[in-house]
Amino acid sequence: MAFRRRNKSYPFFSQEFLIQNHADIVFCLVVFILIGLMFEATAKTAFLFILPQYNTSTLSPEGEVSLYHYGWRDCITILFYFLIIIILHAVVQEYVLDKVNRRLHLSKSKNTKFNESGQLCVFHLVSSVWSLYLLIMEGYMLNFSSLWENYPHAHLRFQVKFFYLFQLAYWLHALPELYFQKVRKEEIPRQLKYISLYLLHITVAYLLNLTRVGLVLLFLQYVSELGFHVSRLFYFTDESHHKLFDVWAVAFVLTRMVTLTLTVLAVGFGLSRVENQGLDWEAGNFNTLIVRLAVLLMVCLTQAWLLWKFIRFQLRRWREYRREQVARKRAAVKQPARTLKRDTGHQENGVIKAENGASPRTKKIKAL
Repeated sequence: MAFRRRNKSYPFFSQEFLIQNHADIVFCLVVFILIGLMFEATAKTAFLFILPQYNTSTLSPEGEVSLYHYGWRDCITILFYFLIIIILHAVVQEYVLDKVNRRLHLSKSKNTKFNESGQLCVFHLVSSVWSLYLLIMEGYMLNFSSLWENYPHAHLRFQVKFFYLFQLAYWLHALPELYFQKVRKEEIPRQLKYISLYLLHITVAYLLNLTRVGLVLLFLQYVSELGFHVSRLFYFTDESHHKLFDVWAVAFVLTRMVTLTLTVLAVGFGLSRVENQGLDWEAGNFNTLIVRLAVLLMVCLTQAWLLWKFIRFQLRRWREYRREQVARKRAAVKQPARTLKRDTGHQENGVIKAENGASPRTKKIKAL
């Protein structure tokens, strides 16, 4: 199974060999784990990689329902889907993005950003639809008070837990992809910042049993980011599509406002009125004043930092636009009207005379 064209062969286990064949190597590891399902002696171990762990059966009005909580074996499941996402990343890159890049003939810097936006477009689209489906199925869209009622939300349905494990696996896979995709050194700090922020927020929501609030906030964030990366893809294909960024700018500001409002409402006011107050590690209860303030501070600082970066970007963009307009006006004023002077003499009786009165020499016309 080859994901990339082999234009040149490299020595085994060299740096270029690992970069060129990393998807094939990972695919072999995944197949090795799946083969373990075929044998009774290794099936139990293989299920640790594939299925979420720590499930308990409880009775509900719908019947017997399996609910899940978290534990250290989740790291094994995250590792497996970490490998799966690396393979999917290579498939999207090879069979979609690389083919589009060959047609667009982008520069190296634009090519890197195009690949980044293309990959994140697919991920944000899938995650947005997935999180919206979970919000509708769990009933959080119609009943916002359920985001903090009956806290701690230590037991999750299968799809909710699998969603969080998938999110952690994706953002963890983004770290080695910086090496596999040969991202430029100038771009690495920027990408490391938003990867770290995603990992921090998702991990905090998962470990502190704030999965309901986290699900809503992730949906809002992914929809906003989807708009940005779609706008950037259209801009790279045709620079006349820059107006899509104006639509995204409005959505970005609204997302920040809604995120701050919802976080303060759910964590600041909602959890403070819940009966279960105090710290209980066994029950998964972290509803204390210090934890609530820490979560609010984390979210508010992140949103403020994003808004600050957004305002700086818009101001810089506006100043560049104004300079360009002023330069164009000055060039139009200074540029004199072009007049073509065919000769400097005058005519007398149909004969062209020079300024000194002498008639110019007649030129011989060459026969064609």
